Amino acid sequence: MNISKIDGEMLKRMIIAATNNLGKNKRMVDELNVFPVPDGDTGTNMYLTILSAAREVEKTESKDVFEIAKAAASGSLRGARGNSGVILSQLFRGFSKGLQGYSVADTKALANAFDSGVKTAYKAVMKPKEGTILTVARGMAEKAQALAEETDNNNIESFLQDIFAHGHQVLKKTPDMLPVLKQAGVVDAGGRGLLEILEGAISALYISGDISLVDNSLTAKDAGTYSALASVSQEEITFGYCTEFIINCSENNESAADELRQYFNTLGDSIVVVEDDEVIKIHVHTNHPGKVIEKGLSFGPLTNIKIDNMREQHSSHLSIEKEESKAKESPSEKKEIGFIAVSAGEGLKEIFKGLGVDYVIQGGQTMNPSTEDILNAVEKVNADTIVVLPNNKNIILAAEQAQKLSQEKRIEVIPSKTIPQGIAAMIGYEPHRTIDDTIESMKESMSYVKTGQITFAIRDTEIGDREIKEGNILGLIEGDIAVVSDDLDKATLELIDKIVDDDSEIISIYYGEDVDESQTDKIRKYIEQVYPDCEVEIHYGGQPLYYYIFSVE
Repeated sequence: MNISKIDGEMLKRMIIAATNNLGKNKRMVDELNVFPVPDGDTGTNMYLTILSAAREVEKTESKDVFEIAKAAASGSLRGARGNSGVILSQLFRGFSKGLQGYSVADTKALANAFDSGVKTAYKAVMKPKEGTILTVARGMAEKAQALAEETDNNNIESFLQDIFAHGHQVLKKTPDMLPVLKQAGVVDAGGRGLLEILEGAISALYISGDISLVDNSLTAKDAGTYSALASVSQEEITFGYCTEFIINCSENNESAADELRQYFNTLGDSIVVVEDDEVIKIHVHTNHPGKVIEKGLSFGPLTNIKIDNMREQHSSHLSIEKEESKAKESPSEKKEIGFIAVSAGEGLKEIFKGLGVDYVIQGGQTMNPSTEDILNAVEKVNADTIVVLPNNKNIILAAEQAQKLSQEKRIEVIPSKTIPQGIAAMIGYEPHRTIDDTIESMKESMSYVKTGQITFAIRDTEIGDREIKEGNILGLIEGDIAVVSDDLDKATLELIDKIVDDDSEIISIYYGEDVDESQTDKIRKYIEQVYPDCEVEIHYGGQPLYYYIFSVE
């Protein structure tokens, strides 16, 4: 095969094939998350970003490579989710710029487009880190430039294959560039996702028939769940978490399965417990996934853990329609400054609303809203200036991208990385000040807050000198693992002792859906006894996956 040039039609096929390939392998990319906490969604974010690009490409009739590349850039910019998705969208944006004026592209044009993509992506990141998707992209762009300079290298197939092979070599070196990757024993997830994209694009060169876009954003089972959810109200979803995993249990499978069925019957419904060779496969709908996982761990180590919040899944598809309906019924009075916050959990949503937030986007860990989600929310708020609180470090870039894309409204992004920072920022808001003074005041207010979180490990790993086993309870301070324990209560109290100091005055506890107020009250009593000078506040957050969120001021 000797393809010397590609036109828009071929580029369209390549983008669709790339999307399908990443869709098939997104979970594998997700599992390369460095930290063993339940927020490894790099593959999913990249997939949903390129899926948005592919959908835009499908609608484009042009056969010019630039027009197709421009459509992909436009779709990916609005569909970008998470840091990895935003960087991918910038690679598409730069790639499109590099093909401007071309109707077909040869190896030299593609090399220039790769180079333009990398330069655009690097500019979009304030402090680029090597050993990430950026490094892999740059390595492939440099290889493309070197290959294009060879006068006899006009075979696009071999050109892309060589770039792909070089990309793998760069990816293998990422653990040497980022110590956290080496400690976790993984390569960079974003770089791996980028190679999945290129591998899919290359495969299109060998397919003679039509290539149709396959939507892998939901599995067949998940799609069925969503279809059913669409016809019921959120209140009718009795058990909110679809929890699945495999127990590696080498003996007494049958008796273990019976005990598990009986126990899970007390926690939920839709229970499937299947013993198969040396494993037991579990599926249960419950409001307490942590308890389900802990019970499973008593029979052996777990693999393939998957927890889906069906209420969030339901509300995320219906919330926009509800908000639009509400707006039509009673248009809100125009405000000088409007506020949008990203948060998961009904309790936290009500807290933000009570502090003056106009619109809460359901999202956070494992549920990063896209740039378009943020832009849609902006349109719902009746104000010319909108302040966005991402409340998650993986959402800040998407919010900043929305800021750049917004044409009719001014968007300001407060770079809040945690829920307590977002709450503190809202408390620091002072009406009747200029927008610049408002931003500074909110940033200053959130700088006084320390954040602690209690969650669980989703896989075995080593972080620094800590050996972490799947199912361990993890205590995080400002996102760093500070506590590892087998016991939830012990981990919680140990985290408190690490995060509270002589300067602490107020400790706020936001408890999640997997714990209750009585458990939280024991923590309050401990704090009041050990730290009598601190004021303690307890709030229902209802957040998934994180048992507790602590705010210390």
